[in-house]
Amino acid sequence: MPESTTSASELMSQYKSQVASDLDRNLKEQERIAVELTSLQEQLAALQHDHSVLVNVQQALDVAPSAPKTSTHSAPAPSRRQKPEARPRKHAKTSAARQPSSKKAVAKTAQPTLIELIHRHLAEQNEPRSAAEVATALSTAHPERGIKTSVVRTSLENLVARSRVQRTKQGSSVFYTVSLPSEPAASEAETAG
Repeated sequence: MPESTTSASELMSQYKSQVASDLDRNLKEQERIAVELTSLQEQLAALQHDHSVLVNVQQALDVAPSAPKTSTHSAPAPSRRQKPEARPRKHAKTSAARQPSSKKAVAKTAQPTLIELIHRHLAEQNEPRSAAEVATALSTAHPERGIKTSVVRTSLENLVARSRVQRTKQGSSVFYTVSLPSEPAASEAETAG
């Protein structure tokens, strides 16, 4: 009987240890997936924002070519003199209302993208920067853009995926630096060797 009691207590101890280990592993996996989920949600939000901007630009571009068309269609109107003043006013209002939006779209497209701003900023730095540091610097330099840290983090991860930026982890902090053109080749050579 003492042997069965000893083996039962050893078995119980092993079960407790295994359950504790499984719980710890489960929590770590939950945290990892939560981080991935957050990153994916941020990427989705950025893509949805980009989509709405692109739709606005497309609409502005569609307006620009159609404005001359409407003015050429209004040329034959003098043959119909029922309401000569109503039509030009309507077209004048429409084209006047559309011109500022197309100018805004052109102004927006002339600005560098967030990805370009991030890459430029990191290229100017001598040491690795966190996503928060990059977001703060860009928000200060471009207050009109409303730059959010979560979007910067997602953009940085996209740059990492494209091998344009390198990610380093120091403890629980993540830092980013610009990849040098020779670094991908060097890391491939190390992997092959």
